[in-house]
Amino acid sequence: MPPVRPAPMQQPRPQPARHRVRWVASPPPGAWPQRRKPVAERYSGPPSYPVPPRWGFPNLVWRRPTAVPGTASGEVTAGERLRVITRSLLPVLWTFAALAVIAAAAEIWRYVLLVQSRDSALSTSVVSVSDSFVITAGLLTTILSLLPSGLTVWWLLVARHAAADASGEVPPRRLWHVLVFVLVPVVNLVMVLPILAELEHAVLRRTRETRPKPSRLVLIWWGVWAANWLLLVLVIVWRFRDGVQALADGVVLVALTDLAAAGLAVVTALLVKRMSGLLAPVAEKRLRLLRVLKVEGAPDPERRDRPTSSVR
Repeated sequence: MPPVRPAPMQQPRPQPARHRVRWVASPPPGAWPQRRKPVAERYSGPPSYPVPPRWGFPNLVWRRPTAVPGTASGEVTAGERLRVITRSLLPVLWTFAALAVIAAAAEIWRYVLLVQSRDSALSTSVVSVSDSFVITAGLLTTILSLLPSGLTVWWLLVARHAAADASGEVPPRRLWHVLVFVLVPVVNLVMVLPILAELEHAVLRRTRETRPKPSRLVLIWWGVWAANWLLLVLVIVWRFRDGVQALADGVVLVALTDLAAAGLAVVTALLVKRMSGLLAPVAEKRLRLLRVLKVEGAPDPERRDRPTSSVR
């Protein structure tokens, strides 16, 4: 009996490829009536009136658009709000810088007294005054540091909107991104530099295609910012050490931290003043009203001859 061979398996037929086709119907040329081109009228001379016209502009005093109620110009813009915040922020920054320098001087005085105490006894009144000076200046510097910090963050948020309004573009980052990158410790040590670089990029009206490149002032500010945070962490860690030498070194570190805080306030004031000057409108008090009284050395204007047919 011959062996039974299995039937060959049939291969599936390939399905034809289906392409998505989109039919677009457009009217043939000439289906729509063509618009007639307006014929330019010939110039017939200036307008003439049989009698002197009685119409004219209303007899009103000029006023600012913001004084008209019910109009869009009555809203406070981001640039005007930025000018108000800058006017309040700059004195606070300079005051904090002076206070931080005073606190650093108090710590340096304490260190000098520690060095003198190695060889001779100190007066009780001098030590009491020094301790009171250090405690008062340190507490005032720590408490008042919250005010310039909050105002600076507020200025940053308003400056972003003012720069976006001036350039006509949307801010590159969302609001909560900026708050996280600025307020969260360790993260703000690195991410605050791109935030300021993007703000400066928008303030200088640069295009979105170019990469933000921080200026020297922004890099100096970031360096002082990083040094201030590193010194602050080092002071906190140094507090856990024991010994007389550790206490003396802690006094020096606190003095350096106060000086770094003063430098940060000064650089921040310079940075805020520069960017606000490019964004905020000019204050009205800085404008000077001028009028022309006399012109000297100007050539005589050219005057055409009067035609003979003229009546006057």
